[in-house]
Amino acid sequence: MNAPVLRLQGISKSFGPLVANDAISLDLARGEVLALLGENGAGKSTLVSILFGHYVADAGSIEVDGRPLPPGQPRAALAAGIGMVHQHFTLADNLSVLDNVMLGTEPLWWPFSRRSAAKQRLLATAQRFGLQVNPDARVADLSVGERQRVEILKALHRGARVLILDEPTAVLTPQESESLFQTLAQMVAQGLSIIFISHKLGEVLRVSHRIAVLRAGRLVAVLPTAGASQAGLAEAMVGRNVAPPVKRRHAAGALVCEVPGTPLRLHAGEITAIAGVAGNGQQALAERLCGEGGSAVLLDGRALQPTPRAFVAAGVARVPEDRHAVGVVGDLPLWENAVLERYATPAFARRGVIRRGAARAHAQDLVERFDVRGGGVDTATRALSGGNMQKLILGRALGHGTPRLIVANQPTWGLDIGAVAYVHQQLLDACAAGSALLLISEDLDEIFALADHVAVMHAGVIGTPRRAADWTLAEIGLAMAGAQHAA
Repeated sequence: MNAPVLRLQGISKSFGPLVANDAISLDLARGEVLALLGENGAGKSTLVSILFGHYVADAGSIEVDGRPLPPGQPRAALAAGIGMVHQHFTLADNLSVLDNVMLGTEPLWWPFSRRSAAKQRLLATAQRFGLQVNPDARVADLSVGERQRVEILKALHRGARVLILDEPTAVLTPQESESLFQTLAQMVAQGLSIIFISHKLGEVLRVSHRIAVLRAGRLVAVLPTAGASQAGLAEAMVGRNVAPPVKRRHAAGALVCEVPGTPLRLHAGEITAIAGVAGNGQQALAERLCGEGGSAVLLDGRALQPTPRAFVAAGVARVPEDRHAVGVVGDLPLWENAVLERYATPAFARRGVIRRGAARAHAQDLVERFDVRGGGVDTATRALSGGNMQKLILGRALGHGTPRLIVANQPTWGLDIGAVAYVHQQLLDACAAGSALLLISEDLDEIFALADHVAVMHAGVIGTPRRAADWTLAEIGLAMAGAQHAA
């Protein structure tokens, strides 16, 4: 560890009455991995957005190699050697690797593109850091792990010396994650500095040198990774002990749901998980099981009409993948979202008129039972944090008795450890009460913590479910990459 390559001093930022960052000061040494932890809404995204020039701080300063960084200028951040790899990649699928890396690096007035020199530089950078890619390959034809390499190479090609990685393993197989960790070790050994943002505490403990913890906009801890524990980090993040979810013993029940053309057979009281890398058909499966796919699904031996209304009426509860775009209508108040799937039922409507009193009372009950924080029932739903929005969706799905079937698609995506534990416990309790649960997740820790049976989906094909205890991490990773289906 040498003199700081990056220094943040007294960074503060407010959005109206909300204090997102409160006088945060941090240093990053050359060749260091600094992990940044915190609950949803703790201020991590705001802090790195200020660092990268997307936001302007209300107070404080940033220095790179001892020189002030102009605020609010992403171009200045790039010129200073700060690069960022977002969780959701920003690549043009129809272009080649080389084209994606070169985008924005050449002045418009150049008479011709210097592709040959750029290609040689890209190959040299790839070899130096162990990030082998084919410069001429079309991005659409690459695996998820290969696309992430391209994102990292984009930053390195622009001269990044400080690299911000936001949830870098969220969509990777175990083998791809292991390859990424090896790459990070090579980068650090050659003097690069990394800010590593992740909710996966095991990864944080493995790759980082120091850990900074934010809570409610404040920096509450900066500690060396050596000697830190997952339990201690979780408590620092949420300010209390986080109890792990408890799986209650119960017998599997009758067959609840069959999906013709697949090996899926979902039983009451059981959790069947679908593992796979994003984009292999999981979304289409979730839509089919919620009445949006136009294909037959059997519930209790009866073919359901393929409409969402019919599935809701039959007792199918859904937790959609995109809580913002699909799970709620952000501009509507909390109470309207709480009854959104049942607003036309006699409980909440009479002669075509919504019974506002009954709907508001139901919403208040869900707020209290599912610990939804962030305002009253008249609050615009978009104002809720991700975790509280997910609690509202869970309350809407589970707050009408025990569903016959729960379809939970990425139910904890992007949530902090406290919210994850809460969501997991609610799903386990519903399953223990007799619901059949289909869990679609890219998080293998989540799958092994919850599932009774696991099937892998690749290229639109669902493999035969096996007991969770019969899978190894290596086997499931290979199956996610297509080995199971090729065989």
